[in-house]
Amino acid sequence: MGDVSVILGIGAAVLMAAVVAVRVSTRLGLPSLLLYLGIGVLLGESVLGIQFSDADLTRSLGTIALVLILVEGGLTTRWSAVKPALGLGIGLSTVSVGISIGVTGVALHHLLGLDWRTALLWGAVLSSTDAAAVFSVLRGVGVGKRLIGALELESGINDAPVYIAVVLLASTDAITWTAPLLMVYELLAGAAIGIGLGWLGALGLRRAALPATGLYPLATVAVCLLAYTVGDFAHASGFLAVYTGAVVLGNARLPHRSDTLSFAEGLGWVAQIGLFVLLGLYSSPSRLVDAVVPALVAGAVLVLLARPLSVAAAALPFRVPWREQVFVSWSGLRGAVPIVFALLPLVQGVEGALVLVDVVFVLVVILTIVQGSTLPWMARKLGLVKTGEAEEVQVDSSALDELGAELLQVRIQTGSKLHGVYLSELRLPPGAMVSLVVRAEEGFTPQATTRLQEGDQLLVVSTDAARDAAETRIREVDKGGRYARWKGSAPT
Repeated sequence: MGDVSVILGIGAAVLMAAVVAVRVSTRLGLPSLLLYLGIGVLLGESVLGIQFSDADLTRSLGTIALVLILVEGGLTTRWSAVKPALGLGIGLSTVSVGISIGVTGVALHHLLGLDWRTALLWGAVLSSTDAAAVFSVLRGVGVGKRLIGALELESGINDAPVYIAVVLLASTDAITWTAPLLMVYELLAGAAIGIGLGWLGALGLRRAALPATGLYPLATVAVCLLAYTVGDFAHASGFLAVYTGAVVLGNARLPHRSDTLSFAEGLGWVAQIGLFVLLGLYSSPSRLVDAVVPALVAGAVLVLLARPLSVAAAALPFRVPWREQVFVSWSGLRGAVPIVFALLPLVQGVEGALVLVDVVFVLVVILTIVQGSTLPWMARKLGLVKTGEAEEVQVDSSALDELGAELLQVRIQTGSKLHGVYLSELRLPPGAMVSLVVRAEEGFTPQATTRLQEGDQLLVVSTDAARDAAETRIREVDKGGRYARWKGSAPT
């Protein structure tokens, strides 16, 4: 029992320190993920003396954390934001990965004297952008939704092809002509499994009458984790399955959707904190000094050569302006993913794998400081910061099964064209009505002459039959104003 108390106490202290680190990192302008690594190093062998060197356990726990981070990223990804950038995002997560591996491998073969397979393995490990870093840093930069959508798609999808490449290159088996076919199968099958289970999960959750609100977020996350498991057992990409499944669920009309997203966000934070603290604890600062020079060489190749070339190739069919290409190149944030992937060849006993782990750790720290802290400055210098951009209206629902009705909770965002619309002009379908308006924390029963305002929260009571039409109408007015129906506006 004493050991349990110590473990719980250390865990609580680490979690509290990590929460405080978020505030500190905001003031310092540094990504909080870097401070989590520092907490892990502080707990480790060189400072407080906790001995932890189990590479296999670190890889396993790291994989679980990455899956949870992808769950949070997928659930909070809005399809309306990523749809315009779908082609670019897929290009960045496939074409760019291949070019980055090739360019980095060739350069490191000549600059560091690595054999070809090892050099390409280094290139594969370093080619994946990090979902945790992107989701936590990029959404606060203020650039347009298309760029954010493309980078989110890249970070959510590219773990899948990179993991396959690392497994192939870390294996002692010869790489044959069937390897590209295997990769195509794993990606397509993983995406299909994720989409299918996400659709089935959304259908089931909408029809379920669970006895407690808190069960809906748990069930949603369970569906996403099931997608990873099914994908893995089908020899498909579990990473892609969990991300696509989460995207489908996150954009479905789920009951208590806002509660689910809040739960997923908290789960994502816990996964990020645990993962980076774990990796910091596993690291050995005494070995990292020798890794500085190769890390600087690999970082220079990655940032100045491989990343720009791979982005340019992926962006070529979409005529992306050069300023946006520069920003996308600089936004290739590395984080925990390369470190976790570098542990795979170490577990398999690949020669020189420990050096790769140390190099990747040093490189992640350097790039996080350099790129993560300068992204807002880069966006401003390139003139990509968007101001006053309207956010999509938030609509949440709760089922009233015994009454055959639903409650829709609507929050009017800044910039919404619902602002200034009279309630009589909203023209909800028969069977739906606004029963309550909360404004400045004061609730009141609205009249036909009530004029909606930004920041209002509406409670809409609707029959099951009118529910979809009511939400469609609300989203139409949010996009097109009171005359949306005559303008032909449609929800996205």
